[in-house]
Amino acid sequence: MTVKVDHDESMRELATSGGVLRYHDIGDGPPLLLLHGSGPGVSGWQNYRGVVGELAEHFRCLILEFPGYGISDTGEGHPMQMAVESVGRFLDGMGLGAVDVIGNSMGGIVGATVAVDEPQRIRRLVTIGGVGKPLTSHSPSEGIKLLMQFTADPTRERLIAWLHSMVYDPATVTEALIEERWKLAVEPETLEAARRMYTPEAFAAAAAAAKAAGIVPLWARFGDIQAPTLITWGRDDRVSPVDMALLPMRDIPNAELHVLPNCGHWTMIEARDQWLSAVLAFLTRAR
Repeated sequence: MTVKVDHDESMRELATSGGVLRYHDIGDGPPLLLLHGSGPGVSGWQNYRGVVGELAEHFRCLILEFPGYGISDTGEGHPMQMAVESVGRFLDGMGLGAVDVIGNSMGGIVGATVAVDEPQRIRRLVTIGGVGKPLTSHSPSEGIKLLMQFTADPTRERLIAWLHSMVYDPATVTEALIEERWKLAVEPETLEAARRMYTPEAFAAAAAAAKAAGIVPLWARFGDIQAPTLITWGRDDRVSPVDMALLPMRDIPNAELHVLPNCGHWTMIEARDQWLSAVLAFLTRAR
C-alpha cells in the first residue's frame, strides 16, 4: 500500500553549522536519502513527490532541500559545494551512518562525490542522469545552454524553453508546473545563488579555480566509488545526453546502467513506473 504523502505534514527542519536545512521525512525502514537536481525553481519535493509514496513502503525517505534553492537557508557559497557539504551536516545532525542515496542530476553528482570522498556514508547509490562526461555529444548541451540563458536574463519564455528541453513529451510541461517553477526561480536570493553556478562567467571561474587548485575531476575518480551503483538515464535526455553514462558505467566497479526510452532528463517523472521498478529491484535486492 502506497504511503500517504503530504507536503506540510512531512516537512521538518534541522539546525546545522551551515544554517537550517529543511527536509521531508516520509515512511519507515532503512534510511533513504533523496537529493534533488538543479535548475530554475527546483526543489526536492518537486523532484520526488510523485514516487516517494512507493519508496516509503520500504524505506524511511528523507528528501533533503539543498541550500540556495529557496527552501533551506540560502548560504553564500557555490551551490554545488554547499550541496556536497550539506549531506554530511545532515547525516551527522540526524545521527545517521551509512544510507542509501538517490540523486537526480546535480543530486547524483553530489551523491557520487560523497561516495568518493566519504565512502562510509553511502551504502548504495542510484543516479538519475547527470553523472558522467560527454564523449560524443556537444558540451554544453542544449539544456544547459537554455539554463544559462534563463539565469542570465530570467523571463517566463526562457523558463518554458528550458523546461521543454528537460522532457521528451511536451505535455509534461503543464501550466501548473510553469507557475510553480517561476515563483521560486525569480525569488531574489534563489536567483542570486543560481548566478553563482549557471552563468558563463560562473562556469569559467569554477573551471579556473579547479585547475589552479589541482582538483581531479569527478569523472576521473569514478573508479573509487565502492558503493553498488544503479545509473538510470533517459535515452532522449537533451540536458545530459546519454553518451555521458558510458564512462561511469564502465569505471564504477559495481555499476549497472538502466536506460529508459521515450524519456528526457526526468526519468522518475516521465518513466515513473519503469524507473520505480528498476530502482526498487536494485535497492531491495539482497546485497
